[in-house]
Amino acid sequence: MVIYFVLMMQGISYAKLANLPPIVGLYSSFVPPLIYSVLGSSRHLAVGPVSIASLVMGTMLSGSVSSTDDPILYLQLAFTATFFAGVFQASLGLLRLGFLIDFLSNATLVGFMAGAAVIVALQQLKGLLGIVHFTGKMQFVPVMTSVFDHKDEWSWQTIVMGFGFLLFLLTTRQISIKKPKLFWVSAAAPLTSVILSTILVFGIKSKAHGISYIGHLPKGLNPPSLNMLYFNGQYLALTIKTGLITGILSLTEGIAVGRTFASLQNYQVDGNKEMMAIGLMNMAGSCTSCYVTTGSFSRSAVNYNAGAQTAVSNIVLAAAVLVTLLFLMPLFYYTPNVILAAIIITAVIGLIDYRAAYKLWKVDKLDFLACMCSFFGVLFISVPLGLAIAVGVSIFKILLHVTRPNTVVLGNIPRTQIYQSLNRYKEASRVPSFLILAIESPIYFANSTYLQERMLRWVREEEERINESHESTLKCIIIDMTGKLYELCGKIIYSQEFPICILANSEANFSAVSAIDTSGIDMLCELRKILEKRSLQLVLVNPVGSVMEKMHKSKILESFGMSSMYLTVGEAVGDIAASWKPQP
Repeated sequence: MVIYFVLMMQGISYAKLANLPPIVGLYSSFVPPLIYSVLGSSRHLAVGPVSIASLVMGTMLSGSVSSTDDPILYLQLAFTATFFAGVFQASLGLLRLGFLIDFLSNATLVGFMAGAAVIVALQQLKGLLGIVHFTGKMQFVPVMTSVFDHKDEWSWQTIVMGFGFLLFLLTTRQISIKKPKLFWVSAAAPLTSVILSTILVFGIKSKAHGISYIGHLPKGLNPPSLNMLYFNGQYLALTIKTGLITGILSLTEGIAVGRTFASLQNYQVDGNKEMMAIGLMNMAGSCTSCYVTTGSFSRSAVNYNAGAQTAVSNIVLAAAVLVTLLFLMPLFYYTPNVILAAIIITAVIGLIDYRAAYKLWKVDKLDFLACMCSFFGVLFISVPLGLAIAVGVSIFKILLHVTRPNTVVLGNIPRTQIYQSLNRYKEASRVPSFLILAIESPIYFANSTYLQERMLRWVREEEERINESHESTLKCIIIDMTGKLYELCGKIIYSQEFPICILANSEANFSAVSAIDTSGIDMLCELRKILEKRSLQLVLVNPVGSVMEKMHKSKILESFGMSSMYLTVGEAVGDIAASWKPQP
């Protein structure tokens, strides 16, 4: 029953968020859950409208078509965008291209959802203050300008009712957060608010002229909307773009939510099957007066806590919505719009995860940059451009890691054969006459030139350091192509970043140079020639199988010779150092 309350209120509220008639939100809570219950693989996913997809659809479509001036055209575009979202989602599942949604990193989504939540909350000031004429734009500056430019339209009755119920909803939300067993308190609060406010408005309707309410909602099942799909004309590109973006966002949310609850119950969610299920239910929904739907985290959480064990819960919810559509719609006639605004504000507040943003700042500054680009892009530019900027920053981060891989100088841990980073391990010390480098990346055409320049720069810096400290002349450069983490009984190695407690005579390998292409092979040949001219020996340590195979096919091993290939750094250092000693 609790999940039914949540579904009903969110269906009506999120439809309003998308600038659609409230009845469309209920239609979207009937057909899609039935289809998902047959095709989906998650046992706990509760299907229906969600805030992010509703916001994006409302924002993108309202920028070109007014939902009040031309409601029929707006409905056509919404249904068509839903159809294209479904086609895109199903195509990803059919072609097994789900990896594309991984470009929406967690950092991007944190900033995007926070920015969207702020925009959504500000948009609800129209209903919360009783403003009649309000901007259709979604950016921060136009919204706030519109709020203060229409102060003469503020209604004190609406403000008192709105902030009163908003306080009630936020209080119940805090109760459920602090005491998870009381999850039903916040879940039931929206319907409680709707019932109380509806009774209140009905009782004082002759005196409360400043409070607007929903009005008539048609009874009956979903009317067909296949004839409303818009496949030609000037707005076709807009519907495709809107469908693409809302499809990606709803698919990302649906799969993430499904996998979250699957992990709690130790079962697997088939990603491609989920894409097909969500895509087909949106395609079918677009033909039955529904807009974009997916799995909602809040409803799924209530579903999970209520003890649902199979997808049959979606059928039960759809049946409850059916009863509402057939018999209970007149009860919502006097439901005030301000309550829907309060419910939406309460729902989107949970999307602002400042703790996650702070964690991004502490862990990865580039991720934090992507988060902030997404947040401020949505807030001050537009939802699609803000998202595009954040995705661009994320892709730039990937390219940066590929083209500028990390290289480190290794040193020896005294009385062991362990070689680790000099910067991370304070016990590590340099080996006289040797420069030991580790490459922490495959060697490709995109980074081969950089790696050559970086390693030659390491050589120059090492020679300068040796000249200043009057140490043994540099004679050999060793490139460790396989990272190692050694463990020896009773030995503790202290890192500047974290302590590692060493246990028992074991060694764990993790590949650093896991692959190489022809540009990488040419780079190694060129590097060897440059170093030979400077009387420096180049040695490679333990290339992995695929790298060794390519080096063998390219004949590079013949030029290096067996004396320049070793299995471990310790073996290379010991053998080469012994060859430098004068023979008796």
